[in-house]
Amino acid sequence: MPSKITMAPLALAALIATIGVHAHAAEQVVKIGVSGPLSGANAFAGKDNENGVRMAIEELNAQKIQVGANVLRFVLQSEDDAGDPKQGVTVAQKFADAGVKFVLGPYNSGVAIPASRVYNDSGILMSTVGTNPKITASGYATVFRIVASDTQVGASVAGYAAKELKIKNIGVIDDRTAFGQGIAMEFKRQAQQAGIKVAGHEFTNDKASDFAAILTALRAKKVDAIFYGGYAPQAAPMVRQMKQLGLNVPLLGGDTLCSPEMARLGGAAVGENVRCAQAGAIVARQPGGAAFLAGYKKRFGREPDVYAPSFYDQTKFIAQAIQSAKTVDAKAVGVAMHTISYQGVVGTYGYDPKGNLKKTAVTVYTFKNGALTPLASY
Repeated sequence: MPSKITMAPLALAALIATIGVHAHAAEQVVKIGVSGPLSGANAFAGKDNENGVRMAIEELNAQKIQVGANVLRFVLQSEDDAGDPKQGVTVAQKFADAGVKFVLGPYNSGVAIPASRVYNDSGILMSTVGTNPKITASGYATVFRIVASDTQVGASVAGYAAKELKIKNIGVIDDRTAFGQGIAMEFKRQAQQAGIKVAGHEFTNDKASDFAAILTALRAKKVDAIFYGGYAPQAAPMVRQMKQLGLNVPLLGGDTLCSPEMARLGGAAVGENVRCAQAGAIVARQPGGAAFLAGYKKRFGREPDVYAPSFYDQTKFIAQAIQSAKTVDAKAVGVAMHTISYQGVVGTYGYDPKGNLKKTAVTVYTFKNGALTPLASY
C-alpha cells in the first residue's frame, strides 16, 4: 500500500489560496491596434513599427498582468493605412467597431491629423510618431505624440547646421505632405533665426523619383546644403542625383532620413554627406537599450528601424498606466499617462496637457559604411 502523503496546514492553506486566485482570475482581452503603411514605399517603416508593438505585447503577456480580478491578455490588431489620410480614417473607424481602445500610430502626420478626431470621438487612446504640431493642437485628452515635434527637430537641425556645419546659404525642398511641409517650414524658420539665408524653397511629392530640375535650380543659387522635408524613399534617389549633378553639399533632414532604408536605397551615395535628426537618446547607450536591440534582432532577424523602440516603449507605458489606473478604460488610462512617467529604452516618457513629451533629446546622425552613426545630442 502506498504511503499516505501529508502536508503542513500552512502550506496546504497557501496552495488552496493560490488555486483559488487562478480559478477566479478571468482573462480580459485588451486589443492593441497598429495603424501604419504596410504597403507602398514606406511599408518598411510600418512593419518595423508593428514589430516594436508585437515585441512589447509578447513580453507583457508573459508577465500575466492582473488588474482587479482579471489577467490581461494583450492582442495585436494591425491594419494598413497605406500612408493615406482617407484610408487612415477608415482604419480608425474599423478599430472603433472592433472595440480597440489603444492604437499605436498612425506613422504619417497627414494620416494622424484627420484620424485623431475619429479616435477622440470613439474614446480610443492614440499614440503617434507624427511630428506635425497640428496633431496635438486640438487638445484631445487621449492623443499622445511619442517623439519630438517638428518644432523641436527643426530647431536641432538648424542649430547643428549653423554651429557645426557653418552653413550660410541653404536650399529647402519639401514633399508637400503634412509631415514634409511641416518640418521644412519649422527648419526654415529656425534656420533664418540662426542667421542662415534660405536661398530657395522647392517642392516635390512623396511619389517622385526625378529631382534634377529642382536640384539644378538650387545649384545655380550656390547653396551650401539642402534640407529635405520628406521620406527616405525620395531622399535616397535625391542624394544620388545631387552627386550626379556635382552638387556636393550635405543633405539634411528629419527623423525619416535616419533609416537603414536610406543606405539600402542610396548605396554609396549615402555617407557622411547625409545628416539627420531623430527624437530620443541613442538607444544603444540607454539602460535596457542593448537588451532591446539584441532581443529585436533575435525575434525578427534584423536591426530595428527608426521608430520600433518608440512603439515598444509606448506599448509598455500604456500597460503601466493601465495598472496605475486599475482599469482598461482608455480615458482613465490617458489621465494616468498625463500624471506618471515611464523609463523606456529611448528615454523617459512624460506628457504635458496637450499630449506632447515634456522633455526629449534630439540626436543628429550621419552614415558611415552604410550604418547610422550618432554625432551629437541636443
